[in-house]
Amino acid sequence: MKLTTTPAAWLIAALLGTAGCSTVDKLNPFSSAPKNKPAELTAIKATADVKTLWSNSVGDAGEFVFTPAVVGERVFAAGRNGNLYRFDNGKQVWKVATGQNLSSGVGADAKTVVVGTSKGEVLAFDADSGKPMWQARASSEILAAPAVADGLVVVRSGDSRIFGFEAADGKRRWVYQRSTPALSLRSNVGVTLLDRAAIAGFPGGKLVAIALNNGAAMWESTVALPKGATELERVADIASSAVVAGREVCAASYQGRVACFDLASGNALWSRELSSRAGLDIDANHVYVSDDKGVVHALERSTGGSVWKQDKLAYRGLSRPLVLGDLVAVADFEGVVHFLRRDDGSFAVRQKTDGGEVMAEPQRIANGMVVQTRKGGIYALGAK
Repeated sequence: MKLTTTPAAWLIAALLGTAGCSTVDKLNPFSSAPKNKPAELTAIKATADVKTLWSNSVGDAGEFVFTPAVVGERVFAAGRNGNLYRFDNGKQVWKVATGQNLSSGVGADAKTVVVGTSKGEVLAFDADSGKPMWQARASSEILAAPAVADGLVVVRSGDSRIFGFEAADGKRRWVYQRSTPALSLRSNVGVTLLDRAAIAGFPGGKLVAIALNNGAAMWESTVALPKGATELERVADIASSAVVAGREVCAASYQGRVACFDLASGNALWSRELSSRAGLDIDANHVYVSDDKGVVHALERSTGGSVWKQDKLAYRGLSRPLVLGDLVAVADFEGVVHFLRRDDGSFAVRQKTDGGEVMAEPQRIANGMVVQTRKGGIYALGAK
């Protein structure tokens, strides 16, 4: 999730609007109008080659976040209007009118494509043909892109319940639920699937590994502890996907910390104070984070120590960083994708899209990345 108003202003206004609701959901949290003046973009000398490999449009996102799914050379994408697409190397293979307004991004593997609705409905389609397979129901609106792997569809509903459905027929295998704080962010954060576990972040700063076979918690760790005198100050939610690299899993929290943990046990390796809703990425040596003020940080992967930071994109509503070879890419609220040098954070090149905010996490493809804008543009960018 990405907010462009200041945290306190958004939460206070939302709290007044909810009148006792358990989540902050009455105010549109996806507004692209920043309260703080965004940094002006100055001319840079391009030192890298970036080009648009292909582009298309799938319909605007409305107030929701739509993340595309990448499976090999296939890209699956959807928009609020209910249309679901498959592109192979940019060529449209099929388009399906689901007949419903959608509210989440797409989850997919080689066999199954899944989307969700604001009514909590889970819709599954055949990846080859686009034909409907089954329909199931979660407990509330689905804001996060489902995750699909090894015969299981994992869906997170807006009330932070996580459901495991059989990919073949939609039969519910398990549901994981836990208590949540009185106030939490309305977030599109999903889950990260591994061979035997789903890694999920929760309101209150908790990171949990959930067994895929039965939905039981394997371990639970703390990314951030809520602190402050008011409920607003104590919001410390994990609002972006955890990232796994080797034997480590790292996550970032809003009004909290960035932290890395041992993947097998959940034991903390390091943490540091840094607020982020956009998320992070990891390479062999560093963790890259976009913070809430629009600063991109490179941290030592082993200790969390600072390596460099790029602060010339302040308040531009940055996306999660994505490592692409010698570059680190971040997109902003005007649909501009910025490529930074991985070694020092300096600007290498920029690429414009359709001017729509990039709210969804950029996705890696074999030779670059895919971004989806709020206006519904899908852009595959090659970088070298």
